[in-house]
Amino acid sequence: MHARESSRKEEMWSVSSLLSWATADLKKRGDESARLDAELMLGMTLGLDRVQLILQHERPLSAQELQHFKQLFVRRRNGEPMAYILGHREFYGFDLRVDSRVLIPRPDTETLVEVALERTRSREMYGRALDLCTGSGCVALALGLTRRTWRVTGVDLSKEALCVARENALRLGAAHNVHFVQGDLFASLAPQARYELIVANPPYIPSADIATLARDIRDFEPHLALDGGPDGCALLRRLVDGARRHLVAGGVFACEVGAGQSHDVQALLEHAGFEQIERAQDYGGHERVVSGIAP
Repeated sequence: MHARESSRKEEMWSVSSLLSWATADLKKRGDESARLDAELMLGMTLGLDRVQLILQHERPLSAQELQHFKQLFVRRRNGEPMAYILGHREFYGFDLRVDSRVLIPRPDTETLVEVALERTRSREMYGRALDLCTGSGCVALALGLTRRTWRVTGVDLSKEALCVARENALRLGAAHNVHFVQGDLFASLAPQARYELIVANPPYIPSADIATLARDIRDFEPHLALDGGPDGCALLRRLVDGARRHLVAGGVFACEVGAGQSHDVQALLEHAGFEQIERAQDYGGHERVVSGIAP
């Protein structure tokens, strides 16, 4: 009897009632975007956008649809990021495939792209760009898709991350001018390799702070892309040192940094001989990108 009643109740779920229940449940668990998350997961289940969900609010769900939604919902309830659940994330106007093999692209990192493009405006027609710690390939692809005549190389230590990056390049039609190489920063490059632009979004969170990160970051995103060593600047120091040796005269180096690190990274650039050093703020007003010109 109980099983039949449970089955009958499941068959009665509508778009509206399921969204109300899911939103309330996620809110209780601290999800600050509970309604949006519920709508995105249900939209993915039913193949509908958010407007269609409103128009079809009385639509009942089949048992199969309800089961599929439950599978997605349990993942979100357990703290998994929505980008991994949905399998994609928008970055710089492009839709990127993402999963647990790569760091989820953040809007703040678009500042790195904007700085790189602005500071190489005089070389707009042709140049060679190197994107270190490329992850999903978001920065390399944004550069390559914006400047189709440039040759862009993305480098990452993670073989798994590069699988995602290469898939994104193929999907977005950028494989002709964007390619990816596995390696530890500059170690995979030929000693004579030179670039007009070198960018990087390295791990810059101090090791001891990893445990204090939000659950969806700490428990799901790859620590290789987060842990920047004892003070968070371990890779930043290596990047500045290597960039000076692999840039052409007048070439641009730009890197993303963590909160409170911009002054230290500026000092690293000054010590390495970079000129016209600038610090750029992200959309939240935090100094997010430090850049300079090789003499």
